[in-house]
Amino acid sequence: MSVLIFADQAQGKIKKVAFEAIQYGAKVAAQTGTTATALVLGEVDAAELSALGNYGVTKVLHTADSRLNEVESGVYTKIIAAAAEQEGADIIVFPHNFDGRAVAPRVAARLKAGLVSGAISLPDTANGFVVKKSVFSGKAFANINITAVKKVIAVMPNTFPLEKTDAAASVTAFSPAINDADFKVKVSSVQTVSGDIPLTEAEIVVSGGRGLKGPENWGMVEDLAKVLGAATACSRPVADSGWRPHHEHVGQTGLTVRPNLYIAIGISGAIQHLAGVNGSKVIVVINKDPEAPFFKAADYGIVGDAFEVVPKLTAAIKQLKS
Repeated sequence: MSVLIFADQAQGKIKKVAFEAIQYGAKVAAQTGTTATALVLGEVDAAELSALGNYGVTKVLHTADSRLNEVESGVYTKIIAAAAEQEGADIIVFPHNFDGRAVAPRVAARLKAGLVSGAISLPDTANGFVVKKSVFSGKAFANINITAVKKVIAVMPNTFPLEKTDAAASVTAFSPAINDADFKVKVSSVQTVSGDIPLTEAEIVVSGGRGLKGPENWGMVEDLAKVLGAATACSRPVADSGWRPHHEHVGQTGLTVRPNLYIAIGISGAIQHLAGVNGSKVIVVINKDPEAPFFKAADYGIVGDAFEVVPKLTAAIKQLKS
């Protein structure tokens, strides 16, 4: 029994969530006394592939086919299943991001494997193979015992801190039997979101709501995010009003984020918004309404006018950093 980890990439760069999945898979391999191998699909620089050894794997399988630069879940499933068969992998690990959610269930079905999506713990093998995950939008936990021989685990992003080493991995070309007929979905163009930090991978997120009164006031959110090295986000009413692009909308109907620090400015904290952010390790709320529901979920709260509090907070952080 070995462990195979799907290492997600975008535009030739390995994603942070892939590093987390690799580290998780390597620890599962050590725990079960076996080996861990990463699988990368698409065109990626050789140095990036070798550096995956920094996170615990000694071997990387690479299918350098330009047709795989964008995710097509059907052909990805076929290739990952073939790699698992070649490596004798009974455990396959994915990041629980958009790509992982599209592919992991299909791989589990193809391999007749047990599946746990959104894992937040290493398996407990003392009595079976039990994996913990959050349920009901993070309000409870479930411990799931995977009894199938083959097991698929999708790891919740930003759950385990990265532990980088100087180790390198050997890279081996992997050439599965695929043809043009396997590519049933054709990607004609890709629009990427500009910005230094992808929202789903950010460790700090600064988010604004209707309390900011209009898009013309968003500069102070961006200033605070810049000084913190954070990504910016917003509530649904803000995106629906056109103040901010929809790719910044976090909540039940938008993105789910799990940063180390989430700062909510002028957001009341409706349950739909909380569902997308309550996995954050620390939540700070700035709101002039002391009865705002968000304060009940906050680790720290500031009752005050955002237009006074946020510039002072930004100035204080700049002074501290200098």
